[in-house]
Amino acid sequence: MSAPPRLPAGLRATLEVVRALESVGARYFLGGSLASSIHGLARTTLDADIAAELSREQVQPFLAAVQADFFVEPERVEQAIARRGSFNLIHLRSPFKVDVFVLREDALATAAMQRRQRIALPSGDALYVATPEDILLEKLRWYRLGNEVSQRQWGDVLGVISVQGARLDRGYLEATAEPAGLMDLLRRALAEASSA
Repeated sequence: MSAPPRLPAGLRATLEVVRALESVGARYFLGGSLASSIHGLARTTLDADIAAELSREQVQPFLAAVQADFFVEPERVEQAIARRGSFNLIHLRSPFKVDVFVLREDALATAAMQRRQRIALPSGDALYVATPEDILLEKLRWYRLGNEVSQRQWGDVLGVISVQGARLDRGYLEATAEPAGLMDLLRRALAEASSA
């Protein structure tokens, strides 16, 4: 019986953070480019984005769980929780960085946490990942916040649409994109992907 495949260093680093979040009972999901690579077209990245419900009470045990493998500033973690912002962990054995975003209090983030999927990796590990629809909406949000110039974000969106195709829940996408002010971008992306 052959051993399971070895994961790329970045994904291994991400799993270390995931295990720390799970050890303190924090709900989370993987988003960003790693999630869009899982659901769409793979591309290289030197960071991972994780959305998490992390409380002040969980900070010390979380830091204790990651401090041997990551550089992290405790005050940044506290500030991120207070402001619902983000902090990063820099992996000490690779050039990889994990950004943790304390879950926003908005409809997109709340829906993404409720709909997250546990995905098994070829290595036998598993983690929660945003659904294809939710990563698509989040990428459209970031594209809009970046003045609609990021070809990487747009490429990730088109990649998810092209790979997922008819499996995408169009009803959910439209119902969620409309109140988030993303319907125009969603229609444009769907039309562009279908004509490619």
